[in-house]
Amino acid sequence: MIQKKICMIGAFATGKTSLVARLVHSIFSEKYHTTVGVKIDKKTIDIQDNKINLILWDIYGEDEFQKLQMSYLRGSAGYLLVVDGTRHNTLEQAFDLQTKVEDTIGQVPFILVMNKWDITDEWEIEPAEIDDVIQKGWTVIKTSAKSGIGVEEAFQTLTKKILDC
Repeated sequence: MIQKKICMIGAFATGKTSLVARLVHSIFSEKYHTTVGVKIDKKTIDIQDNKINLILWDIYGEDEFQKLQMSYLRGSAGYLLVVDGTRHNTLEQAFDLQTKVEDTIGQVPFILVMNKWDITDEWEIEPAEIDDVIQKGWTVIKTSAKSGIGVEEAFQTLTKKILDC
């Protein structure tokens, strides 16, 4: 069986833990739980006639007090860069994090995940900004950990990108 390490990266409270919980356990909790350090989960998915064992590293969110520990990224085959659509600054942080990750582990496949799609009426990120990111060649997937929209698609798409490398 093929195993691939995937990291969840983004600002604090973007929904990284909720996305993993939705994928692995098919659950969503309204309670906010701060990730301390890293939480590791596993999920086996089927892609291109292969069973892929995903080792999901849910890394604590970056904020002004805590910077991402780059050593957590070692051995990563790819990552989900998670943005909270209701907080514009998380998109700016995602751009900074993507640069730091690339400087640390080189170019590996990633997906920009625009989370909290279930509450688009509260979004601060404009459609034109998403289009600009897509024009840069980034893959963008809109998700909702709460409703499950796009969650499986995000992990499947990233896994396909990893296998195609």
